[in-house]
Amino acid sequence: MTGFPITDATPVTHAAALPSQADVVVIGGGVIGVCTALFLARAGQRVALVEKGRIAGEQSSRNWGWIRQQGRDPDELPIMIEANRLWRELAPQTGIDIGLKQVGITYLARTEKELDGYAAWMAAVSGHGLDTRLLRGAEMAREFPDFTRKGYAGVLTTPSDLKAEPWLAVPALAALAAREGVAIAENCAARALYIAAGRIAGVITERGRIAAPTVVLVGGAWSSLMLRRHGVPLPQLSVRASVAATAPVSLPHTGAAADSDIAFRPRADGGLSIAAGSSHELFVGPDAFRALPAFARQLLAHPFATRLYPAAPRGYPDAWTTPRRWSEDAPSPFEACRILNPKPNVAKLRQVAQQIARIFPDAGPVTLRTAWAGMIDTLPDVVPVVDNIAAIPGLIVGTGMSGHGFGIGPGMGRVLAALALEQPPGHDLTRFRHARFRDGSPMRLGPAL
Repeated sequence: MTGFPITDATPVTHAAALPSQADVVVIGGGVIGVCTALFLARAGQRVALVEKGRIAGEQSSRNWGWIRQQGRDPDELPIMIEANRLWRELAPQTGIDIGLKQVGITYLARTEKELDGYAAWMAAVSGHGLDTRLLRGAEMAREFPDFTRKGYAGVLTTPSDLKAEPWLAVPALAALAAREGVAIAENCAARALYIAAGRIAGVITERGRIAAPTVVLVGGAWSSLMLRRHGVPLPQLSVRASVAATAPVSLPHTGAAADSDIAFRPRADGGLSIAAGSSHELFVGPDAFRALPAFARQLLAHPFATRLYPAAPRGYPDAWTTPRRWSEDAPSPFEACRILNPKPNVAKLRQVAQQIARIFPDAGPVTLRTAWAGMIDTLPDVVPVVDNIAAIPGLIVGTGMSGHGFGIGPGMGRVLAALALEQPPGHDLTRFRHARFRDGSPMRLGPAL
């Protein structure tokens, strides 16, 4: 836990001199940006990565630490299966213990209706060779007796799923990328895209311009703000999700598990990382009003999953006072808020701890040691945009991971690197195209699993 959470007070680790030219500039130092840069460097590209705050300062270090194939949208799943493999390959290459461990992930169903939803998901992904099983009755009682005693109707479980400590893993991957030649500059905001003759010609940062024919924007909750400045609409919002670390506690269940109200997974320090299941909180701002029609179906499908607040804190991407237009010669909104560091909902997390203690009464009290929150970038159909932006040739965007970004990070990074290299991505990206929000395509929600 030393040095966590990562904030703008965290010392800068990467202070590379910005090159005047690069083959590719990556904007954003989260897990996907870091992995994109790493795979581009391994392909022989000259890569600069600029991060307005710190590597993994936002959601990439504030997530649950799950690396899950289970419950993925069927179109995401092939990339996630690749990511599972890549995590296993990359972890030893970092040279440190990032807490990567195969612990399995289990979803708990209270009702037969929930089990039917799990069964439908299994049918949709049956051709991918996962080790996922749907258990109920005697089989569930034998393998998950504590959940059976608490009245759950059944479970969906994937033993091959992993976990890692995200605040260790992403900085370790960044250090690996730096050793392999990526020029990483923390505390260096990209103020604007540099566009010449209608296409990307580089990036204008607070420290000067980097000329490059290709830019990969992986700015998480900040991506839509950068895109809007350049006339590219994207109905992306960010929601607050709170997480806590508990004091050491010994549970009979050693894997990660969740139902609609709670989520937990073991930590390397003997405690748990816990969260409030599918619950999120949205700060309403100008973009939320603009995007409301696009999000209507998601809100109606899960009306109690998101709590609304009237205004975001000052400086947040969708705060009422955040500029939507600014000069590239003056400080930008990205410099005004180096790292999103929202206050966690501690009262909700205490309720989660109590619920976990009730499931495992023999384990003793589950007590919070520290809590934090992050802002999750989300899109109306709960799957990302991973695409070339037609209006600005040379610009590639990977955003809106909707809480799925940490686990899928290496896979998405490899895919984005392929797009930047103008190579086949190895997966069907049709579902993730940017144009789907304006070409009349029907909205298809990702699974709420």
